[in-house]
Amino acid sequence: MTWLSLHGAVNVRDVGGLPTVDGRTTRPGVLIRSDNLQDLTASDVQALMAAGVRTVLDLRTSAEVELTGAGPLRETEVTHLHLDLIPHGLDGRDLVDRTIPDETAGEHAMDHFYIDYVKDAPDRVAAALRAIADPRRGAVVVHCAAGKDRTGVVVALALSLVGVRRDAVVADYALTDERIEAIRNRLLSSPLYAEELQRRTLESMRPHAGNMERFLDRVDRDYGGIHGLAMAIGVDEETVGRLGRRLLGDH
Repeated sequence: MTWLSLHGAVNVRDVGGLPTVDGRTTRPGVLIRSDNLQDLTASDVQALMAAGVRTVLDLRTSAEVELTGAGPLRETEVTHLHLDLIPHGLDGRDLVDRTIPDETAGEHAMDHFYIDYVKDAPDRVAAALRAIADPRRGAVVVHCAAGKDRTGVVVALALSLVGVRRDAVVADYALTDERIEAIRNRLLSSPLYAEELQRRTLESMRPHAGNMERFLDRVDRDYGGIHGLAMAIGVDEETVGRLGRRLLGDH
């Protein structure tokens, strides 16, 4: 895993270098996870383009995109796919509560939130996994608002499908805690999130490893494992194979 230092985003990292159950590691320069991208500077754009970024998967709601914008990468040849994982037309406090969920809401609250992304938008989760698997996509940036929940679920599913060790998947999810204060400060600068987040503590935004553990347990229980989930949402074995070749260099 490598943090990418940008001026206009604070939770950006390449998930290369994560260990698999059979002793391999994920390839760098393929999958990057991030918080929102609308504040990128010109030098940030140049850095991401130089890193091979050719595709952005925007997991935010339509309201978030409309009110905060897609960001300057839209003005480049980078392909953008908008894959809203919360297709309910929410606004105000409800929107913030779903897009920046309270990590301290209860032991099983977050795994319900996370499994709902799959249940409410299975076609979009599948589209995200297909895009990551597509060798024509270049480096793929997956992002939402904070880069921890919606992004965390899609990245966790992709990593799990290619056999990344569960402890490494969970550790990658929890790593956002290192940047959580900077993430909160960025979101507080946006009128869309500021009013509601001012009422919340920093602790309510911290990702807890147990939340991802419980989500992955829920995948095992509800779908019979990660491959069962993939098949249930229409991601076939051919796509899983392409994902492995992309993220691990399999032949």
